[in-house]
Amino acid sequence: MILCSNPKAQYLSYKNEIDAAIARVFESGNYILGNEVLSLEEEFARYITVAYGIGVGSGTEALHLALAACGITRADEVITVSHTAVATVAAIVLTGATPVLVDIEPDFFTLDPGKLKEAITPHTKAIIPVHLYGQAVDLDPIFEIARKYHLYVIEDCAQAHGAVYKGKRVGSLGNINCFSFYPTKNLGALGDGGMVVTDNAELAKKAKLLREYGWAQRYRSHLSGWNTRLDEIQAAILRIKLSHLDEDNAKRGLIAKAYCNGLKKSGFKLPEKRKECTHVYHQFVARTEKRDELLSFLKSNDIAALIHYPVPIHLQSAYKNLAHKGLFETEKAAKEILSLPIYPELSDREIEIVINAINQFYHG
Repeated sequence: MILCSNPKAQYLSYKNEIDAAIARVFESGNYILGNEVLSLEEEFARYITVAYGIGVGSGTEALHLALAACGITRADEVITVSHTAVATVAAIVLTGATPVLVDIEPDFFTLDPGKLKEAITPHTKAIIPVHLYGQAVDLDPIFEIARKYHLYVIEDCAQAHGAVYKGKRVGSLGNINCFSFYPTKNLGALGDGGMVVTDNAELAKKAKLLREYGWAQRYRSHLSGWNTRLDEIQAAILRIKLSHLDEDNAKRGLIAKAYCNGLKKSGFKLPEKRKECTHVYHQFVARTEKRDELLSFLKSNDIAALIHYPVPIHLQSAYKNLAHKGLFETEKAAKEILSLPIYPELSDREIEIVINAINQFYHG
């Protein structure tokens, strides 16, 4: 079967380097917050072009930590979208704050800045724009509103490692920003992991304290923190993969170009690219009113397309009471979107099989 993602294939691509990095950790005898984590934090921060990186246990915990570092509490509201991985909203709920959900731009699937003002109340303290599928949110109008109302902007970059917004990498623009290293991400570990990045020294200091029980020195808590540490093995693996990230993103771009060329006469609405931005195609997401029929057809042809995401968060039972207004585009997108297989190791032959199957579905 042609898979939508294949983290094992990437491990095999860099097997010798990764195995050597893992062996180095085993031989060091240092498995928690050692040199591998410190080195990754420095290398990844340099890649994003920020001053500080704080390695954590997952992307969800990166968001939780960033919100806590900004002082978000039960009295606060945080604006984000319903069309996202549930982690974005789960992290807000973990702080005790109230998520407020706004609609998306239909061409880009990201937060619609035109919907922000109506969602702001005296309790609003932060905005989490989600860079979805490998492409940046339209950040300039969001920052303009954030400055006017004195709000934090926390970029959720879990799906956009290496993406660029108007000449700057995502993750370098907000007050404090978050990445996931889940195995299927553009930069993926072989387990869970995440990173908080920022240029703000005070926020970095607070996040680092909160990461490990509020310790400035062992066994002495200066803040009420918790345990969300990135382990040495995952950090060592990520250092190898980081050195290949740009070339892997370039391969994703070539696969996306092949899909766009091969499917331009199909019944798909192909993904749009935002001007002055670099899309890194964490997912290749197209739209079709025949989504469910096409999904079934592809499965019958051993092609594992997926839906990211089939049920908007505000329609899920755990979050059905969240505040939101008019999420028409979000609900419409959830019925039409389909993610095609895309990962750096996908072969030309597999790409051709996917394209031919889709064209067969539409044209016979």
